[in-house]
Amino acid sequence: MEKNDSSFETKCVHAGVGEYEFGAVVPPIYQTSTFKFSTVQQGAKLFAGEEKGYIYTRMANPTVEALENCVAELEGGFKALGCASGMAAIHTVFATITSAGDHVLCSSAVYGPTTTLLNTILKKFGVEADYIDTSNLEEVRKGIRPNTKLVYIESPGNPTLYISDIEEISKIAHKNNAVTVVDNTFMSPALQRPLEFGADIVLHSLTKFLNGHADVVGGVIVVKDEETYKNFRKTLNQLGGVIDPFNSFLVHRGIKTLSIRMQRHCENSQVIAEFLEKHNLIKKVIYPGLKSHPQYNLGLKQHNGHGGMITFEMAGGFEAGQILMNSVKLCQLAVSLGGVETLIQHPASMTHFSMGKEARAAGGITEGLVRFSIGIENVNDIIKDLEQALQRVEKANLSET
Repeated sequence: MEKNDSSFETKCVHAGVGEYEFGAVVPPIYQTSTFKFSTVQQGAKLFAGEEKGYIYTRMANPTVEALENCVAELEGGFKALGCASGMAAIHTVFATITSAGDHVLCSSAVYGPTTTLLNTILKKFGVEADYIDTSNLEEVRKGIRPNTKLVYIESPGNPTLYISDIEEISKIAHKNNAVTVVDNTFMSPALQRPLEFGADIVLHSLTKFLNGHADVVGGVIVVKDEETYKNFRKTLNQLGGVIDPFNSFLVHRGIKTLSIRMQRHCENSQVIAEFLEKHNLIKKVIYPGLKSHPQYNLGLKQHNGHGGMITFEMAGGFEAGQILMNSVKLCQLAVSLGGVETLIQHPASMTHFSMGKEARAAGGITEGLVRFSIGIENVNDIIKDLEQALQRVEKANLSET
């Protein structure tokens, strides 16, 4: 059987792995900044692009390349580019595609620093941006301008978990000569592969589900063709936001368990979402696996599982949410997501604070919204922790705000 014919679960273990010195099963860590040339002539050929090889780790490194090839294969792309963080990946995408006078149409519910980047640094260089509910296709159609270069979506959105129709949005974008970029961090390629639905570029924060162990910061961009790859590589090399060999090694190792971790994330999340939806202290639960989700059927079309993220609102508003988050013991009060441990946080005052209150409201990010990244612990232990925290909320006897 050829590697490319393997199942996704098998690809997680073997993708990006080649043949190495001494018969090493795992890609070695090439912890070096530079690579020596056999002759001056060879060095000249490498710089001229006439010979394949390695020159300097900012430009390419075998350990980084092994990770890049792994993620590209899992996403069904031509090639990938490893970045120092998710934000480095996002910056590289915008810097490569847009120029002064161009327009970006962006999901209103995205990672907070994405909007901050567009509204500050990129705005300073003449790039315009509008934010819409991309789960509403009519808003996408109306939002496209003659100078729209890029339609940027997160699906499911962060933190509202609203789902956007990648296939239809890609058709709208392509009809108007725009590129579709999907931040696939919340799903990972185990659950969603946007390129299969017509997206042009996929990116991830490697920090989250792909690495899965809350010990690495990284990002990655996946592209569909060689020309796009070369353009992105030039930008990334000049910006310098590349991932280092050791972090690449750690992420590649983490991906080997991606499939089984995502299965547990999904199983736990479904049980917890159903538990929360039935609780009298919870006003609203948003999870793609609940039939109450506004895009439940679209999720069934795009996803191979419902994911490890839940958002909910307490009946007592933010004050009740504060008590809950300060009372959990097993669940950890921390930002980020996608690790083996369960994390809980308050988007309005933490991850999405930089957006500003008006932008948060437009994106459906209410002051009382709680974001829950479900880990792979025993689900009964997570529920017990929630129960004791909810009991403390109940004892506070808060009126709804």
